[in-house]
Order: sequence, then structure tokens, then C-alpha cells
Amino acid sequence: MTRITVSTFITLLLTGCLNAVEPTLPERLRETLVSGEKEVRLVVFGDSVTGLYYHTGGRQAYGELLGEAIRQIHPQADLTLINAGRSGHTTANALGRISQDVLAHKPHLVIVMFGLNDVVKLPVEAFRKNLIGIVKKCRANGAEVILCTPNTVLTTPERPLDKVFAYSEVTRAVARELAVPLCDVHAELDQLKTSSPGEWRLLMSDEIHPNFGGHRRIAESLADTVTGKKTTLADAPPSAAPHLAFTRARLKAGESAKVLAMPPFDGLIGEALRELYPKANIGVIAWPAAGLSRSQLMKDAAHRVRPLSPNLVIIAIPRSAAAADREQFIRTQMWIASNSLSRGKREWDVLVVHPSVYEIGEVSDEEKENDELIRRIAIHQDLPLLDRAPGDTGGADDILREWLSRDKG
Repeated sequence: MTRITVSTFITLLLTGCLNAVEPTLPERLRETLVSGEKEVRLVVFGDSVTGLYYHTGGRQAYGELLGEAIRQIHPQADLTLINAGRSGHTTANALGRISQDVLAHKPHLVIVMFGLNDVVKLPVEAFRKNLIGIVKKCRANGAEVILCTPNTVLTTPERPLDKVFAYSEVTRAVARELAVPLCDVHAELDQLKTSSPGEWRLLMSDEIHPNFGGHRRIAESLADTVTGKKTTLADAPPSAAPHLAFTRARLKAGESAKVLAMPPFDGLIGEALRELYPKANIGVIAWPAAGLSRSQLMKDAAHRVRPLSPNLVIIAIPRSAAAADREQFIRTQMWIASNSLSRGKREWDVLVVHPSVYEIGEVSDEEKENDELIRRIAIHQDLPLLDRAPGDTGGADDILREWLSRDKG
């Protein structure tokens, strides 16, 4: 049991917080989700954490995953989800675009998550005032609202931990003041960060953006706030979409495909794809990796990939690519992949290849740990991973062909 001091008790009593009942969504809205008799339009409203960007792999963010989680709890739910996240935006920007981006959809529920840009660009009082304005505008248009605290971050000069916490406190205070349901994302992720910092780190794409794995956590928490029931989204590799869906669609349509590949796959992928699509016009561009450190490859990816607008990128980082420590290994692995994706919604395929596929031999304990990190990071980035199955002694070309043939489409 948590103990509180007398002075804390008096403070809580005077502020009306002791034994306060946490606001929840109206039962009529929850009953509509359960029955599925009527459509429920839900808008997620926020910044780049909300929007669909490369941080999560460009296919789904927490809003899309929330829809999946709600349907997992209520399979009959008739749910329409609109993502109104915009990179770089603050609550001031939000008020400027709320009419066209949110209210025009006539939502029944609006989920609001801002703060990480407000920390940098707006005074805390302006943030508070804007949050109140957003809630009032939504309610005036007949929509229910859920407020979310921003996610936890890796501290930076622009976003020190105490300042992010302070803006989270403002969100909590506004939720209490206006009796708005609160999804305390910051508190939940901060608890994980404290209890298991290594696990928490793998949920972050960079200093401030959660990756796909982090968004799964946010969606699970939001689903509980929306429905009052807990659910778990599977922590598993992506399987819903066909392997290399963008590339296959082009080849099946008789269009050419441009592939950027690290060795040895620059010499393997063209022939492997032509076995499946004999008339395919495939142009392969080599992405040199030998002799480069992970930091050098990360910087190279930032300048090399997006200007090419490829149809397929194959990342095969050799074990010899050095990293100074575990943190640098994680950061570079995530950023090489992130910089290989289109900036917003996914526009081309990215395949991560595990080094066990193309490097056979004894590995050190550190390399074993890094090998496992690659597997976990690929899942958290929602990216397909070409890996060697236990006991498989085939060459890289055989493993690639077998993987491609599983899902010809």
C-alpha cells in the first residue's frame, strides 16, 4: 500500500483530488462499439508521433493499431478511424486546423496527443490554454474527447525530461479540470523505462519518437481507456502484407523495379526475382558496406536512399561494421532502416537481412547479443527480416529464393 504524509493528504483533500473518480467515456459510446449497430468515427489528433511516418515503418501508427485493438475487444465494432497527425505541430497549429482536419469528419470521439513540440515552441500556459480550446471545440461539435500525455523521451537539450514531465502534468490537470478521460501514456512508459530501461529503449525509434513496438504499447493503453477492457497486440513479425508487396505489384504489372542492395544481395536479388517473374526488368544498384562503421552507414543511408526513390532496399550490415557500444548499435540499426524508408506512408519495400544468412562461422558473445538485437529491432520497426532458420545450412542465395517463393502472390 502507498503511504502519504499528512501534508500531502491535506493538499489532496483541499484540491478535491482525494478519491476522485477518474472520468470515463459515456456508456452510450461504449455500447455502440459493443453492438456495432452504428458507425463510430474516431479521429486521432496530434503531431508526428500520431501521424504515419517512417518512425513506425510507415504502415501503421498507434491510431491504426488502436482500431485493431478495439476490434480485438469488440469484433462487431463499426469503426472508422481518421489519422490527423502532422509532423512538427503544436497545440497552436492544432487549433488552426481543427475544423478541416478533425471536426469536418463529424467524429464521435477525438483522441488528442500533443506536447513534444509544445515543449520546444510554446510556453506552458499557452499549451494549457490551447488544450482547453481543443477540448471545448470538440465538445461543442458533439464529440467526446480523450486527452493523452506525451510519451517519454531520451533527454535532449531541447526536451529535458523534467520539462516533458511538466507538460504532461498540464495535460493531466486539464483532464481533471474539464472531466475528460485521460490516457496517461507518459506515466505508463515512464514506469517501463524505470523498471526495464533496456526494453524501453528498444521501443524508441530516436530520442522522441516511439517505433512500431512503442506504438503497440500506446494503442493497448488507449484501447483500455476507450473500452474499459485490456487487450494485448501480438509482438510478432509483420505477416498481414505479402513479402515485398510494392516490388511484386510492379513486376506482376510488367513494370520495371529499382533495387538498392548491400552485398552480397546486390548480386543475388535480380536473378532470384527473375526466377519468379521471368520477364521482369530489374535494375540493381549496389550499396557498398565493406569497411564502413555503423555510424558511417547511418549517415550514408540518410543521403543515399530517398533521392533514389527505389522500389526495394535490402539492408545487410556486416558484423564487421563496428559500433562503440550497445546504445550506438541500437541507434544505428534503427536509423539505417528508418533512413531507408520513405518519409511518410510506406512507398517502397525494405528488407532487413540477418548476418547469419550471409556470414557463416563462429561468433563472439557480443556478436550473439547483437544478432538477437537485430531480430528484436526488426519486429519493433515493422520490417520483414530474412533470417537463417535453426539447422539450415544453405547458402544466402538458397535462403533468399526459399523466402521469396513462400509468398509469390
